[in-house]
Amino acid sequence: MRFLIDMPLSPALSRWLTETGHDAVHASDMGLHEASDVEIINRALQETRTVVTADLDYPRLIAIAGSDSPSLILFRGGDWTEQSVRTRLADVLSALTEDEIQCSIITVDRDRVRRRRLPID
Repeated sequence: MRFLIDMPLSPALSRWLTETGHDAVHASDMGLHEASDVEIINRALQETRTVVTADLDYPRLIAIAGSDSPSLILFRGGDWTEQSVRTRLADVLSALTEDEIQCSIITVDRDRVRRRRLPID
């Protein structure tokens, strides 16, 4: 899968995803370290990447746009360690197929994962 890791998460996450066989890039490596959420969304759309973030604004922006992309994996609950993000993301990637992640917002909490199809009515 293709991922764009947003600024609230560590660049090490993109390296880990790459090591596990995915095409992943951190926003800072794309020159997007000061980009707005809308700019990040637009880049993800252009490059057909799933945004991975802890920024709670993304679902609202995607819903307002009425779009079915980009896909989003959102870590909620704050104060995620690098290891806990990797562990939960590995769980998500093993439980859901790429097709299930596409056109979806995947919300990851410490004790559950929820999936909502896009577009949101």
